[in-house]
Amino acid sequence: MDRSPEPMPEAATDDHVFAGWAAAGAGAMLVKLRDSGLSGQDLKDAGDLASHRFLMRLIGQYRPDDVVLSEEGKDDRRRLSARRVWIIDPLDGTREFAEPPRDDWAVHVALWEDGDLVAGAVAQPGLGTTFTTADPVAPARTGPSERPRLAVSRTRPPRFVAALAEDLGAELVPMGSAGAKVISVVRGITDAYVHAGGQYEWDSAAPVVVARAAGLHTSRVDGAALRYNQPDVLLPDLLVCRPDLAEPIIRLVRNYR
Repeated sequence: MDRSPEPMPEAATDDHVFAGWAAAGAGAMLVKLRDSGLSGQDLKDAGDLASHRFLMRLIGQYRPDDVVLSEEGKDDRRRLSARRVWIIDPLDGTREFAEPPRDDWAVHVALWEDGDLVAGAVAQPGLGTTFTTADPVAPARTGPSERPRLAVSRTRPPRFVAALAEDLGAELVPMGSAGAKVISVVRGITDAYVHAGGQYEWDSAAPVVVARAAGLHTSRVDGAALRYNQPDVLLPDLLVCRPDLAEPIIRLVRNYR
């Protein structure tokens, strides 16, 4: 089920294409697994492991000199002195993956090189789409008179989010998967994603680099820069939004904290 797909010719040399190809391949494999009859925790565990192995095999075959940081793997500390590190979340939104027909789950593949994120992809198999830095999406813009929509965690939204929504005159849109929430901003379905309370580098790396390629603002919720491939991979908060919303959201969040 998780046999390596035939490579796209461009994937051998183009990191943007490789990220999209790898994420899409893992996503297709996960769709088949989701239809296999497994359910509950068995499906979650099988999905995490199968996607991790699939991506590790592809990176090992086509990018053998690179290091990998994966949610499902042991932290390879060689990454701290490496020039190129793939940061992957083989199955983001495991809870939603195990709740068919929900589509708010994703596969994250990002490349960090020489100090910053440079390429990546977020596959959303439930939508049949992979969003990549190879082909950035220009988000649809809501007009200034329209009510902003804030994507938030369906299970653990920040404590201040209700006040933020009230002050912005915004509507809250709960959903699963950090990747799905960031991509909802890329797609123009929402206008901002605000998270605080715990994430790791693999939760946001691929969505962030895709959002940046689309021209969106990305930062910590207080406006600080997002830094990846750090000794401590905890990266507990995140803001991705339309550029015009960044300053008011950051200002308000600083008042709440």
